[in-house]
Amino acid sequence: MTIYDWQQESWAQLQLMRARLPHAILFHGPAGIGKAQFIEAFAQALLCENVQPDGHACGACASCGWFAQGNHPDYRRVRPEALEEDGPAADGDEAGADDKKSKASTKAASKDIKIEQVRNLADFMNISTHRQGLRVVVLYPAEALNMPASNALLKTLEEPPAGTVFLLASNGIDRLLPTILSRCRKFALPLPGHAEALAWLQAQGVQDADGWLREQGGAPLAALAQAETGSREELDALLQVLAQPAVDTVLRAADRLSKAPLASLVAWQQRWLYDVFSYKMSGVIRYYPRYRRELAALANRMSTPNLLRAIKAANERRAVADHPLSPKLFVEDMLLDYTACCA
Repeated sequence: MTIYDWQQESWAQLQLMRARLPHAILFHGPAGIGKAQFIEAFAQALLCENVQPDGHACGACASCGWFAQGNHPDYRRVRPEALEEDGPAADGDEAGADDKKSKASTKAASKDIKIEQVRNLADFMNISTHRQGLRVVVLYPAEALNMPASNALLKTLEEPPAGTVFLLASNGIDRLLPTILSRCRKFALPLPGHAEALAWLQAQGVQDADGWLREQGGAPLAALAQAETGSREELDALLQVLAQPAVDTVLRAADRLSKAPLASLVAWQQRWLYDVFSYKMSGVIRYYPRYRRELAALANRMSTPNLLRAIKAANERRAVADHPLSPKLFVEDMLLDYTACCA
């Protein structure tokens, strides 16, 4: 399993940890940059019987063969049910939270990592390893752990079995229990530079690569997934409401927008507010240059205290976007609150 070009420096840094490997490493960074691919590649390398000088797995030994087939006896992957149909390196936001191709097939599947999944690791960790090497558990996204599962995992991390390494990935470590954070070695995976990510997208044949990349916050995999849908329909529907905020417009749009991924709606609004703030302070627009005129008008219209209040509300709303009581009411509340800040 290979990693992306923008991960090479991080990979080299990770190899410095091999001599004294911690029992749990938490890889964290923005969604859509390839964290799942990175930790899967590291898991294979930890199990490889002929590791290469650069730390990558050889891809030819028996262990690599089992890993490629998905049946290595010393390896377990823990993910939400909703990701299991998307392939070994998919992890929701990593593959692009707005990817519509799997939306229908995963609609009924759980987006949580449940306590049963963590408890099922007990037998795996209590038997001898197949080749007298390491035992590796990969878990992502870590913020998908529900509270019972988080507590069960915490007990394991407090008393880790000998020879077992946990590799976790998270799109937002602020959504994890502090006690879990304290028992993991944190390893940051940053966004690639804009030029590097843009070149990669263009090499994939993406048209308007710069626009897609900016709208997805600079995350190339998220940009690719969204570009492959060929549609900005939901994004533009939201941005049009944000550009011309009014109570009647919000009420008309809420039902339609509530069918979109709510976490994506909040992320899009957060980027919109960042652009308003950035334009107000420095005249710079990062995410939505297509809406320069509307953003400029709002920057002149919104007071700084109201803008900061809207940004704070959006940040708080992101924490509950995955589990709303009612999607339509969630969207209405989000947009009415924003409209009030624009008054």
